[in-house]
Amino acid sequence: MKLWGGRFKEKENKLMEDFNSSLSFDKRLYQEDIKGSIVHAEMLEKCGIISGEDGKKIIGGLNDIFEKLVNGEMQLDGDYEDIHSFIELNLTEKIGDAGKKLHTARSRNDQVAVDMRLYSRKKACEVIEYIDELVNVLMKKGNENEVIMPGYTHLQRAQVVTFRYHMLAYVNMLLRDRRRIENAMDILNESPLGCGALAGTTYEIDRRYTAENLGFKKPVDNFLDGVSDRDYLVELISDFSIIMMHLSRLSEELILWSSKEFSFVEMSDEYSTGSSIMPQKKNPDAVELIRGKTGRVYGDLIRILTVLKGIPLAYNKDMQEDKEGFFDAVDTVLSCLKIMSGVVSTMTVKKDNMEQAVKKGFLNATEVADYLVCKGMPFRDAHKVVGEIVLYCEEKKKDILSISMGEFKSFTELFDDSIYEYIEYKNILKKGIKKEIGL
Repeated sequence: MKLWGGRFKEKENKLMEDFNSSLSFDKRLYQEDIKGSIVHAEMLEKCGIISGEDGKKIIGGLNDIFEKLVNGEMQLDGDYEDIHSFIELNLTEKIGDAGKKLHTARSRNDQVAVDMRLYSRKKACEVIEYIDELVNVLMKKGNENEVIMPGYTHLQRAQVVTFRYHMLAYVNMLLRDRRRIENAMDILNESPLGCGALAGTTYEIDRRYTAENLGFKKPVDNFLDGVSDRDYLVELISDFSIIMMHLSRLSEELILWSSKEFSFVEMSDEYSTGSSIMPQKKNPDAVELIRGKTGRVYGDLIRILTVLKGIPLAYNKDMQEDKEGFFDAVDTVLSCLKIMSGVVSTMTVKKDNMEQAVKKGFLNATEVADYLVCKGMPFRDAHKVVGEIVLYCEEKKKDILSISMGEFKSFTELFDDSIYEYIEYKNILKKGIKKEIGL
């Protein structure tokens, strides 16, 4: 069943019919399609384009279809080209000829454009909610575990930090992600309804009415751009890709930290799996899947960019391919944010192991160099002296805090008893990252 066909003599090939159909995936837009259609019908009635009686029938019929779909009394399937034909043809079957008037002053081009903006705006709000949830989980877990741990560069122990401070690094990443999505939502929040196929309509419609009643800031300025713009999908999927990159980095660290070689954290059984052959295994599959699904969202970004890169204005059927990639990307990022919140909230932080890793890593070596600089030694000379101290400690199997004053002075007479307090790890934190702004 189609919304077109008057100028065709021959029946559409069944292969082409199936190839052309999008109901199987765009059916998830039914709420947005009905919402947009109700506001469009209200506007048509307000402007005197349809009668009040027809407007009442159309709006009542659309609300009835919505309720039946929500309650499961009507199924989103059948021999329909897309969600738009499903709604309109079922409406016409229900209320008669009045249903045929719904599409007055509207094209499927601006109809699908407004549906996608409404849907993407709604899903972007959901992503922000899940980001906020993960931010709260990371902060809570960090505040509960104000324990020292190694900070790394090149995967080598570098300087002492706290577990809380490490978690706050991801909080900052996620807060940037949040701002990016808010910015994308602000840019997309313009209504294309009323653009028609590409050049508007000869009817005296009220685009500001439909824009305001659908929650948009304003109507789009250019009809050609309005029906063919999918920049907001590119931007949102790009934002989702950055979120996934951040989640993947956190996943990688949690995978490393949960290994026996690190043993900094232990995953809850709720978010772990076992081996079919090795009974001792406890695998961090939740975060490994997040790491793997990152590439999936990257692929969705390349997919939409490739679809759009060579399309002339205005609408082309290629643009039907905008939906599945966006649906997949937003579904993936939502599930990964939710899973990561569960992983972090339930994992155990092994404080003793983190502290022992700090003591074995010469993580106060930089502060020893700073101490010598404060005593008047040039930094490059101080760097060389401390390198010799680290080599000595490795040979003697000691950490820097455990060597005697006599041993210190064998490297330079600039050392005195104040060195011990200066390079004690808790004092290092007080001088450095303890000053961070609490979030």
